[in-house]
Amino acid sequence: MVLAGGGGYVWWASSAALPAPTVTSEASAVAPGAPAAIALPSEGAMLVSVAGGEDYLGPDAAGAFASSGGNDPRPLASVTKLITAMVVLDAHPLDGPNDPGPTISFTEADTDLYDQFYVQGVTIARMPDGTSMSQRDAMATMLLPSASNYAVALARWGFGSEGAFVQAARSWLSAKGLNDTRIVDATGVDERNSSTPGDLVALGRLAAADPVIATLTATRSISVVGPGTVTNTNDLLGTLGITGLKTGNLGDGLFNLLFTSTLDVGVSGPLKITGVRMGGATHDSTDADVRALLQSIEDGFHDVSVGRLGDEVGTITTPWGSTATIVLAKNAALRTWSDTPVAASLVTVAPRSYADGEVVGTVTWTAGPNTASADVKISGTIEEPTLWWRLTHPGDLG
Repeated sequence: MVLAGGGGYVWWASSAALPAPTVTSEASAVAPGAPAAIALPSEGAMLVSVAGGEDYLGPDAAGAFASSGGNDPRPLASVTKLITAMVVLDAHPLDGPNDPGPTISFTEADTDLYDQFYVQGVTIARMPDGTSMSQRDAMATMLLPSASNYAVALARWGFGSEGAFVQAARSWLSAKGLNDTRIVDATGVDERNSSTPGDLVALGRLAAADPVIATLTATRSISVVGPGTVTNTNDLLGTLGITGLKTGNLGDGLFNLLFTSTLDVGVSGPLKITGVRMGGATHDSTDADVRALLQSIEDGFHDVSVGRLGDEVGTITTPWGSTATIVLAKNAALRTWSDTPVAASLVTVAPRSYADGEVVGTVTWTAGPNTASADVKISGTIEEPTLWWRLTHPGDLG
């Protein structure tokens, strides 16, 4: 009878259900990316606003994302001509960016402007006697090469005199809320033409929203009867997404660039950037400052590795001492801005077979608006307990 009872116990112990292994798991902390270092000049002033990246950069980015040098008025130089174009268009609108508009026949007084500005060393474009051209071509000749004689001629054509244009420009600026901008002529040659970085960024948004202005200022060069081929003074067109808008130059230390950029940074949509550099030392250094700024914004977006195939996130331990690990089933990365914190969460389910390769959960990482995920799986084989362990641990058996 004792032998029979012992045999029954052995049979029971060898076939009884085993206790569930203990699963411990925790998603590892992920170090954020390197903090962005926005490149801003130490002299003069710069202001940039960024639309389309609020989920990454915060809700204030579309106002003033980054700035240096304060918001005091500074000479506009030829950025004035952008205002001239917009005021002329307000009074004499074109029907879309390809509409030539009315034909302008320039007067002898207009052609005399060439010599008047030539002796001042101001940028001009040829205007032979009897020149006539479309309003669009005249505006292009003013904006692209920054021809001052065409700026005054357009102002006269549009309003009867440059003085009347100035009054119209002041009314237009007031209506647009650009109260820190002062206009005294159509060209910007006079240093009293002035504005603040804040007003100019607002002006840049208005200009970029106007299809005629946006198209003209994005044009590298065109051929016009009279002046011939005219080339845009904005050397940065096409660089780092730059699409406009206007240069300005009154000599060393008085270089300006009002710019727009559609910058691809590898997220769902490009950033829409409007910015201004005022008081640059030279044309080349002003360009370099704008390039450095945009490059620093682009570089601030990066892919952060949040996990690699085989990274351990947990263990499975049995009461009889057999173990296996829980590991990531694939590599994972997140596109983030600057040093945005990365949060990780791990959700596991009870293993069914405890077999090598069985998926037992998912890790999800979140940084800003982006998420990434990866399955976690068992790595290793859970060994069966020995018969001796079964016989000596009846309390652990089902």
